Amino acid sequence: MTEQVTAIVVKPGAVLLDDLARVLEGAPVVLDPSFWPRVEAAAEIVTQAAQADIPVYGINTGFGKLASKRIPPDQTALLQRNLIVSHCCGVGQPTPEPIVRLMMALKIVSLGRGASGVRRAVIEQLQDMLARGVYPLVPQQGSVGASGDLAPLAHMTAVMIGEGQAIVDGKTVSGADALAAAGLKPLTLGPKEGLALINGTQFSTAYAISGVLRAYRLARAALVTGALSVDAAMASTAPFRPEIQALRGHAGQIAAAATLTALLDGSDIRLSHLEGDERVQDPYCLRCQPQVAGAALDLIMQAARTLIVEANAVTDNPLVLIETGEIVSGGNFHAEPVAFAADALALALSEIGAISERRIATLIDPALNFGLPPFLTPDPGLNSGFMIAEVTAAALYAENKQRALACSIDSTPTSANQEDHVSMAAHAARRLSDMADNLAAILGIELLVAAQGITLRAPHATSAPLVAVIAALREQVPALGADRYMAGDLAKAAALIEADALPAAALAQLPTDPFPRLV
Repeated sequence: MTEQVTAIVVKPGAVLLDDLARVLEGAPVVLDPSFWPRVEAAAEIVTQAAQADIPVYGINTGFGKLASKRIPPDQTALLQRNLIVSHCCGVGQPTPEPIVRLMMALKIVSLGRGASGVRRAVIEQLQDMLARGVYPLVPQQGSVGASGDLAPLAHMTAVMIGEGQAIVDGKTVSGADALAAAGLKPLTLGPKEGLALINGTQFSTAYAISGVLRAYRLARAALVTGALSVDAAMASTAPFRPEIQALRGHAGQIAAAATLTALLDGSDIRLSHLEGDERVQDPYCLRCQPQVAGAALDLIMQAARTLIVEANAVTDNPLVLIETGEIVSGGNFHAEPVAFAADALALALSEIGAISERRIATLIDPALNFGLPPFLTPDPGLNSGFMIAEVTAAALYAENKQRALACSIDSTPTSANQEDHVSMAAHAARRLSDMADNLAAILGIELLVAAQGITLRAPHATSAPLVAVIAALREQVPALGADRYMAGDLAKAAALIEADALPAAALAQLPTDPFPRLV
C-alpha cells in the first residue's frame, strides 16, 4: 500500500485549487464531518422514494432511453449493479494514477454536498480506497461528456463493488483482490447509488484541472525563456514598459510585462546596446510577448475559475433537494463548462508554444539574431548546432496547433437520441496532457537556445535572475561546443521546465515575486 499522507479535509463548495493540486501529488481526502447530516438526509429521501409506488428516474426505473421501464423494489440493488458493469465499456490506455486519484476526490466532494442521495458508506468507500492506495484501472477513452463521464466513472465504481480492475503498488489486480489487500469489503449499492457515482463530470474535470495547473506552470516558464531570448537577441525592453500595458488594460498583459521587466532588470547585455543600435523594432515574437503571454494567462485564469466551480459542483441526476424532500431531474451532468475551459486551455498551450518556436527560429537565424553565429554553434558548417532542435520545436508546435481545434463544438447523439447533445469534454480535457508535454519540450529547446545565445554574448552578461536560471541549466546541460548527441539535452531541459525550476532559480535573485498568481 502507499505511504500514509495526511488527508485533506474537504468542505464541498469551498474546495480550493491548491487542495486539488495536493491530491494530484498523492494526498487523500476526507469529507468534513459537518456535511454528514446532509448526506444522510438525502439518502433517507431516496430510501423512501424507492419504497413508494411513484416512478422516480434512476431509483425504480431504467436508465436513459429505458427510463419508462419500472423496476420492482426487490430488484433495485441488482439494477444498480447491472448499471455499473454494463457501463464499463472504456477502451484505450489506463488513466494515469494522479488523474484517477483526483477523479475519486472530486466525486467525494460532489457526493458530499448532500444532493445525490447516497449513503455515508459510499463516500467512506472512496475515502478508504484513496487512503489505502486502491486506484481503479480506468481506460481513457469512452466518454462523450454527457450524461456525465459514464464509462470512466463506471470503471471507478466497479472496483468499489469488487468488480473490474485496480492498480495497487503499480500492479494490476482484480477489484476484489485490491479491496481485500486493503482490508476493505465490496460495497452493495443501494437505490440510485450506482447512478450517482457514474453520472457526473469528475473524469473530465480531473484531466482539465491537471491541465490548468500544468498550463500555469508552463506559462510561468515561458516568461523566463522569453526573457532569456530577449537578451540573447539583444532585443529592446521598451515594449514592456508599464505605460504601454496600462493603455491596453488587460490584466494578463500587465502582469506578463511586469514579470519580463523584473527578470531583465540589471542586464549588462541590455545596457550594451542602448546606443548605436540601428534596429527600430524587434520581431513580434520578442516585442509582443506581453500581449501573447498575457492573453494566454487570462485564458488560463478564466479556465481555472470555471474548473474550481465545477470541482465543487453536484453533477449527477436526478438531484435530491433535502429542503423540500423532492427528487428532481436536471442536466448538471452536461460537461459543457468543462469542455469550454479545456478548449480555452488548449488555445493557450498552443499559442505559448507558437511564439516560443518563433523566438527559437529567430535566435538560430544569422539574418535576425544580431551578430550570433548560424544555429548558435561556434564553428558552423562543420557543426549544425541547434539546427534540428528548432525543427523539433516546429514539429511539436504543429502537433499542438492541430490538437487545439475546439472539441466542444463536436456533438453526436447517443442513447437512441435521448442524449442528443453532448459536450466532448473528456476529449477536450484529455488532449491537454499531450499538449503540455509538447509545450514543455518546446520551452526546453528555447531554454537551451537562449542560454547558448547569452553565453555567446560574453563578456556582456545578462541579469542576476537570468544568470541564476542559466546556472541551473548548466548543472544539467553544458553549453554547446562541438556537435553532440542532443536528445538527452532536450529531455533534461524539458524536465527543468516541468519541475518549475526556472521561476524558482530566478526568484532566488529577486526581492519580490513578480510572477502572476493563479486565481
